[in-house]
Amino acid sequence: MKNFRLHLVILALLVTVGSPAVRPTRGQTPTLKFDFGPGKVAHGYRQVIETTTYTKERGYGFEPGASVSCVDRGGEDALRGDFCTSDKPYYFSVALPEGNYHVTVILGDAQGESTTTIKAELRRLMLQGVHTARGEFATRTFTVNIRTSKIAGDGEVKLKDREKTTEVWAWDEKLTLEFNDRRPAVCALEITRTNNLPTIYLLGDSTVCDQPREPYASWGQMLTGFFGPAVVIANNAESGESLRSSLGAKRLDKVLSTMKPGDYLFIQFAHNDEKERGEGVGAFTTYKADLKRFVAEARKLGGIPVLVTPMHRRAFDAQGKITNSHGDYPEAVRQTAKEENVPLIDLNAMSKDLFEALGPQGTLKAFVHYPAGTFPDQPKELKDDTHFNSYGAYELAKCIVEGVKAAKLGITKYLVKDLWHFDPKHPDRPEDLKLLPSPLSAGVKPQSN
Repeated sequence: MKNFRLHLVILALLVTVGSPAVRPTRGQTPTLKFDFGPGKVAHGYRQVIETTTYTKERGYGFEPGASVSCVDRGGEDALRGDFCTSDKPYYFSVALPEGNYHVTVILGDAQGESTTTIKAELRRLMLQGVHTARGEFATRTFTVNIRTSKIAGDGEVKLKDREKTTEVWAWDEKLTLEFNDRRPAVCALEITRTNNLPTIYLLGDSTVCDQPREPYASWGQMLTGFFGPAVVIANNAESGESLRSSLGAKRLDKVLSTMKPGDYLFIQFAHNDEKERGEGVGAFTTYKADLKRFVAEARKLGGIPVLVTPMHRRAFDAQGKITNSHGDYPEAVRQTAKEENVPLIDLNAMSKDLFEALGPQGTLKAFVHYPAGTFPDQPKELKDDTHFNSYGAYELAKCIVEGVKAAKLGITKYLVKDLWHFDPKHPDRPEDLKLLPSPLSAGVKPQSN
């Protein structure tokens, strides 16, 4: 017993002080602490400076391409006396096993202003525009879900090629944070595993998933910015998926493998389901049956399923009204919600109000749109009438939040406290959303149209 206790003490010391690499194993809950800047290092923290690049051996550091400068302002406060910043967005990663993590950051500069936006993994919005005046510091905490493709006791998720390349940060065993905005001043970072938080799982298609590249975005990766650290969002949606293909790829199995009683499962499909063909295939037949299967499987584990109707495409008639491009599928979702007594978020109805308020020209600022001449040899404008940019995704996430409140879901209490009521008929102006783009741009169009 003495040897066992001695082993635990030595292990704890290695994790918090002396170990050059970060390799927490499953079941451990250490707090990993990083002190950014070249000044005095706080006790128990690892120092991070310009040359702290990520390597597998080290287990933490800036991702390749980061152009940071680290400054020491001196003083007695080791954490707030120095910081790292950049005039360009940059990434910092820490090797971690699958799970949920509280992340606490200290932001600010003793001799200057700072403004910081933080995204996690594949551009999940965590903190938006945190401003500190000269000599002011802000401490903020958010929660991030990290996953791998392995399913406990039952194989693994069948990843697409894109998920192994441009989307690999969604599946690798590390936490990746993007520091962005006009002058992010990062003083310190703490990461602690948490095992018992309520989880909001998302399953859906390209309009829900974590889009990896600008200018594409989804409501799923914006929704994280509207919830506080007492709940975690696990986005398991993926481009090109229908209910059937998601089942075949074991995405539902992945969710169920970690679901706890009281967790939520938001389900939004249809964009790709409506393209499936075959005898008996349809909105009121196979689609409803698959929806009910998702609902039943979540309930078996004590989960709370929530059905979300698909948002409209950018399809206007001559009078400037949205036309339905989803056929019977939105109604099939509504029917299923009623028949199974499942909470419903009618994003289909709210998106109609939103898009009509913006109008045919205004919606070009919400959907992915390349005006003529954006690229060399591009004489005509390119319009994507299905997928959204950050502004459009942000507005749709606000619709989801209103749906959460209208359905009186228990997770309403975890919403951030300063949210104003959002009316889709009166959307925010695009120029008022100060959400700077991430550094990586799209190389391919998301699957689905």
